[in-house]
Amino acid sequence: MEEVETENRVNFITCIKWVKRGVARGQPEKVQLSKAELVQVIKDTKKKLRVTNEGAPQGESSTQDEFNLENYDDENEEESTASALGISSLADLQNNAEDNFSESDDSDKEDEIIKPTDNLILAGHVEGDASTLEVYIYNEEEESLYVHHDILLPAFPLCFEWLDYEPNAPKGNYCAVGSMTPIIQVWDLDIINCIEPAFSLGKTGSVKKNRARVGHKDAVLSLAWNKSYEHVLASGSVDKTILLWDLETKTPNTTITAFNEKVQCLQWHKLEAQTLLAGACDKKAKIFDCRSPESHQTWDIHGEVETLVWNPLQPFSFFAGSDSGHLQYFDCRQGQLWSVEAHEKEVTGLVVSNQCPGLLVTSSPDGAVKIWDYTQDQVTFVHEKDFNLGQVQCLDLSPDAPFVIAAGGDNKSNNFLVHDLRNMDVVKNTFGTRQLEELVPDTNEESMNTD
Repeated sequence: MEEVETENRVNFITCIKWVKRGVARGQPEKVQLSKAELVQVIKDTKKKLRVTNEGAPQGESSTQDEFNLENYDDENEEESTASALGISSLADLQNNAEDNFSESDDSDKEDEIIKPTDNLILAGHVEGDASTLEVYIYNEEEESLYVHHDILLPAFPLCFEWLDYEPNAPKGNYCAVGSMTPIIQVWDLDIINCIEPAFSLGKTGSVKKNRARVGHKDAVLSLAWNKSYEHVLASGSVDKTILLWDLETKTPNTTITAFNEKVQCLQWHKLEAQTLLAGACDKKAKIFDCRSPESHQTWDIHGEVETLVWNPLQPFSFFAGSDSGHLQYFDCRQGQLWSVEAHEKEVTGLVVSNQCPGLLVTSSPDGAVKIWDYTQDQVTFVHEKDFNLGQVQCLDLSPDAPFVIAAGGDNKSNNFLVHDLRNMDVVKNTFGTRQLEELVPDTNEESMNTD
């Protein structure tokens, strides 16, 4: 019976984010916890679970359903919330939980050094009722890939965003996590065995405790950090709003309510720091000048907006992928330039190379990863590959290696992949001779000011 249950447990990757080389600490800190400290973590986890149950939003299950979690609906309310948070295994431990731990230390620890030539790849992994942020190391020169460490997440991860900012601290290496709860947690990636986030954004409200809610009312589906104004993080939610967070005060200073449905996509413009691209399930893509967000441009999309990305080589253009499988390309000044039916199902992944002109990659739950060659006037299909990932849920392109992708799916035995597209002859023949653009370092606030 146990074997059958193990076989049926969900095991898939929900989101992926590359981290550029050189930002991670070469020798991460490692937390050593005593039994007493671990027991206290369990007790604190139980308290947080009760608070979450009190403030959990009611009646919104569509996001869970999208990830095939209907089987959790048969549980009672507390068990269901615990499973969605991924912490039921901790919450179920008895008060004499010290019996579950040992003081022994693993002396055969692996090499934990992170080299300047290493990329980190962040993967949201859901297995059974446990959710983790897995930190992979990928080295292109050595062709090596392994999990360096992982972080147990208290909630089902839906989106990641990397940032180097923490209030009143030096530049660091952090991951903001949007999840099934309204709370955004920011984790320090340079700490191994990390059990608490560096900081959180948002608070659940409680009528019983007379505690006011801060932030979103429902699950967080999208995050975008502003590299120019480093204290600004944008978040989009099931509650149909976009919040612009001031990381200094950990409070939202702007609320955008221009959409009529869930906000699934966000991306800041690389040159105009105040310009935010956003898309929602009301089949609209909008561009906001966040100095006066009440005025904005709007474009119609062929379906619910699943993915949006600025063209890094054409500053006035962006791509949109929808749940109908369409891929569209827009110029902010001219409107739609072209559209193509890219996939049989929704476009869950859409990445555009910032080095190789014309290279665009898409993915879908139909199982296909497709490579395209685009211009301002048209798009040409180049190749497609089924990597046996099952339903492909996420896709990202390396910021340092222009042809290396990472993808995640729901195939229990093969749900994560890193692949160099140049291993495909047709891709190599199409793009191999093109002049690559030089990587430009991220600009600072002064150079980004367009006033």
